[in-house]
Amino acid sequence: MRFTNAGPTFGERGLLYWGIVKKSGFKFGPILKKVLLLALPLILRALRSRSAGTAKPPQAASAGKSPVAELHRRRQSDAIVTDTGVIVKVLPDDNEGSQHQRFLVEVDHCDVTVKVAHNIDLAPRVPAREGDRLRFKGEYEWNDLGGALHWTHHDPKQWREGGWIEHEGRRYE
Repeated sequence: MRFTNAGPTFGERGLLYWGIVKKSGFKFGPILKKVLLLALPLILRALRSRSAGTAKPPQAASAGKSPVAELHRRRQSDAIVTDTGVIVKVLPDDNEGSQHQRFLVEVDHCDVTVKVAHNIDLAPRVPAREGDRLRFKGEYEWNDLGGALHWTHHDPKQWREGGWIEHEGRRYE
């Protein structure tokens, strides 16, 4: 590892953080460093999919193509979308303003994770846990982290199309 007046490079700091390289002066070539940096996301993805291995088989969106993946690829927002995925993380509720149940969902058939914000002032809470499979309909908002999905409930004023979340055969809207 090179140390200059500026300290370790960005990649070296990341490897130090993950404990892959010790500060003891261990040296490795640029090729090994690139291999480690490229392999780390693959390893993390494999571990994540392994922990979701108890989930039911996908109830696929149309023929293995994900509508969310297409919207994310085009960086498109404000689109009503229906898709499926597995909860990878249940987040604390957002209690600012309207209460929202929040979780991260890894969308089927793509490499996109979306944050779902389900308004529990307008719709029942979904009794979901990490590893549970969902089918959902709502409004997708693009961001570089994967995007967000909201309006997963009925619209009490009927100004727009309502959304929902299906979990274990029950629809929450």
